[in-house]
Amino acid sequence: MTLRTEVPGSVLEENQSAVSWAAIAAGGVAAAALTLVLLVFGAGMGFSSISPWSNSGISSETFKVAAGIYLIVVAMLSSTIGGYVAGRLRTKWTGLHTDEVAFRDTTHGFLAWAFATVLGAAVLGAAATYVVGGAAQGASQGSAGSQSSAGSTDYFVDMLLRPNPGSQSTPSAQPGADATVRREIGRIFARSLSEGRDFSAADRSYLAQVVTARTGINQAEAEKRVSDVINQAKVATDEARKAAAKSALWLTAAMLVGAFAAALAAIEGGQLRDGTWKGVIGGRNYPSQRVT
Repeated sequence: MTLRTEVPGSVLEENQSAVSWAAIAAGGVAAAALTLVLLVFGAGMGFSSISPWSNSGISSETFKVAAGIYLIVVAMLSSTIGGYVAGRLRTKWTGLHTDEVAFRDTTHGFLAWAFATVLGAAVLGAAATYVVGGAAQGASQGSAGSQSSAGSTDYFVDMLLRPNPGSQSTPSAQPGADATVRREIGRIFARSLSEGRDFSAADRSYLAQVVTARTGINQAEAEKRVSDVINQAKVATDEARKAAAKSALWLTAAMLVGAFAAALAAIEGGQLRDGTWKGVIGGRNYPSQRVT
């Protein structure tokens, strides 16, 4: 006669790890790969929706909102798949209450999302940035004045040194003087705009003198041009700052939605694997889970 000894669930639990890293890695890789696929698809749709012609294609603001919403959708879909894979492939635990199983499944989904996030930042970041950045750059080129908000000061330097029609400019006789002056003006703009402070009186006076010497206009007109260009540069810088802040908020929302979706999907995947989805095993309700 064979004697069968009942082993308590707590004893089995002591010899079993609570984390299935293989399942977490599988879910994370699946989520990262699907994210890249959806980003490539979104970049293609973005290129198709913009146009350099006026009144053709969507506006820059609409594109930014649509891109933010799509980013959330991508995070939700990819994280759901990754979390479900992690929950479905994880090790089956024995002798655990359903609440503990739900907690561990939630943790596995969250870890799968975290693994996919780190993997995407470390490995897929360059590819995703190239693809998405190309679409964003194409959209920005389709709107008027967006080049000035790209962070370069060359456009404002051109505005300062642009001669009036019919006026006689006096270019410098030295071959490299023009490039030197442009770089100097660019540094003045970059320093003042990056520090968020107003242009000093000395900088304004110097810029007005350079404009007068290079364009042939009088001092009063040069000072007015300097003030106008500085105001335009500040507006462009402020718009770029707001755009960066909105992008960061969209990305934060997408990451939070992704983490939540991965956790929920892992619970479903784990309970389906154990046959306890919604607390039902074989048509009967069980307060706790014991699989031997």
